[in-house]
Amino acid sequence: MESFHYTKVPSPFGGLAILWRQGDGGPEVHRILLPNETGRAGSGTRQSFVHATPASCSVIASLGERIQRCLEGEAVEFDLAAMALDSCSGFQRRVLLADYGIPRGWVSTYGRVARSLGCPAGGRAVGGALAHNPFPIVIPCHRVVRANLELGGFGGGLAMKRALLELEGLKLSESGQVLTDRIFY
Repeated sequence: MESFHYTKVPSPFGGLAILWRQGDGGPEVHRILLPNETGRAGSGTRQSFVHATPASCSVIASLGERIQRCLEGEAVEFDLAAMALDSCSGFQRRVLLADYGIPRGWVSTYGRVARSLGCPAGGRAVGGALAHNPFPIVIPCHRVVRANLELGGFGGGLAMKRALLELEGLKLSESGQVLTDRIFY
């Protein structure tokens, strides 16, 4: 059995948790659990990975600090080296890497991401892959919205998605439509 650990990260949105294990090449992040409207990230970690124990190391502590700074509005660059992307399917990995390429302060749509991957009718599949993004914030799935620029879904809840986009300088209508011409792909 793999030995998983979790590290709690405070944020303005509530507690997050980084679920990780020590791999041969160093720490491997398997999930970043956001606070959401139905519960706290720490309890979600416990339910998803019953045997996970609290622990940290310098790589995970640094990641936690960068996530905190990002959630406070600072422009932070994230490295994917510690993310266990190999735990994702090939298609999901392609979607996540495309999403990772969307610059701060920009959005894309599920359909545009799909077309960029050569799947012109794959908007729903992209949405499904992003709905199960194990690395939110690091891989900014909050930057992908519906074709009409309405928010769509987000694991941390729509209020958090809206706030993250606003922290990046984007304006939204009261109904939740992103008001921008900065559309990627």
